[in-house]
This record gives sequence, C-alpha cells and structure tokens, in this order.
Amino acid sequence: MSRYRGPKLRITRRLGALPGLTNKRSKKDNIRPGQHGKANSDNNKKMTEYGIRLEEKQKLKFNYGLTESQLYRYIKEARRRKGVTGLILLQLLEMRLDTICYTLGFASTIVQARQLVNHGHITVNQKVVSIPSFQCRLNDVIGIKQKNSSKNVVGTNLKDNKKPDLPTHLKFDESKSEGTVLDYCDRNDVGLDIKELLVIEYYSRR
Repeated sequence: MSRYRGPKLRITRRLGALPGLTNKRSKKDNIRPGQHGKANSDNNKKMTEYGIRLEEKQKLKFNYGLTESQLYRYIKEARRRKGVTGLILLQLLEMRLDTICYTLGFASTIVQARQLVNHGHITVNQKVVSIPSFQCRLNDVIGIKQKNSSKNVVGTNLKDNKKPDLPTHLKFDESKSEGTVLDYCDRNDVGLDIKELLVIEYYSRR
C-alpha cells in the first residue's frame, strides 16, 4: 500500500491532532468525516476494541508518514530488541532522519521534513543523506547542506518553527544550525498523543 496523499484534515478529524502530518485545524473537528460522521458524533457510538486499536495504529502511521509495510517492519524490529516494545517502537520512529529534522525545527511537519531530505538539503555528519527513513545514531550531527538554496529554505523554516523546549535527547547549536543526537528519546519527549501498547496489541496476532 502506497503512502497516503489525500486530504489531511479529513484524517485529523477522525484521529485527532497529528502534528507530524499537519498543523492546520478543521472547523469541523468535533464531527467525524464521512456521510454519517455527524450522526456518529452526536450518538457517541461506542467503538469495538479492535476499532480502538486500529485508530491508535492509524495515528502512528499517518503522523510519521509510514506505509503499512514500513510500520510492520518497525514493529518486528521493536519486538526483536530487549526492553519495553512500545517504547522501543517510538524510539525507532523518533530516530528517523525526517522525524529528527522536524523536531529540530528544520520543517513545520514530518511531511515537509521528508521533502527536505529527499531534495538533498540535509546532511548527517557532513554527508548529504537523501533517505528520510535513515536511522540516526547516537552522536550523529544533523546539519544543512552548504549551499545557498538549502540554507535559505531551512533557515526560513527555523525562524518560523523555533521551538523553545527541545527534547532532552537532542541538542541544537544555533550558530551552526546543527543538531546532535545525545540519546534515545524518553516517552515524555514524544509529541504525539498515542497509546503505543494498543498498537503492539493490534499486531499481536501477526
């Protein structure tokens, strides 16, 4: 299944705020999308356990811009590693290059960060990396390509998306416009409202 490229506000109306997908808000946030959206919102229709798990999985998928097969690969990798599977899953997603670029303020959303990486504007340890899913490691330095077009694009984004409170696992040097990965993220550093355990349970039978 390919990556979703449809209306973003339709997704946020169904799943709630997804900062990695879009910062915009719909005037109909309290009404679910679809022909019977208003009726379902008014009746507070109770969801099944499967439906609840499915929505949590969809939140993760759309926020980080993953395909179904990509998300399943992350689930399998998280299960393989020792520790709390849900936290490891989030750490893997937060260590993606596009996610780190978004967290540092290089882009307003993960979608925009993915485009920056694809177009070769981002470097890792002074080398251009154009793969959004690239897994950053501890002490990696994420910077901007030494080209005027790259500096202008990312520089403008940094001014617009300046974040006063950077997560503790990242350090940002304003003078060089570079970020350094200090550690793996803590659960509290994840900006998405997600119940990761339900995502693990969703895939438990696969």
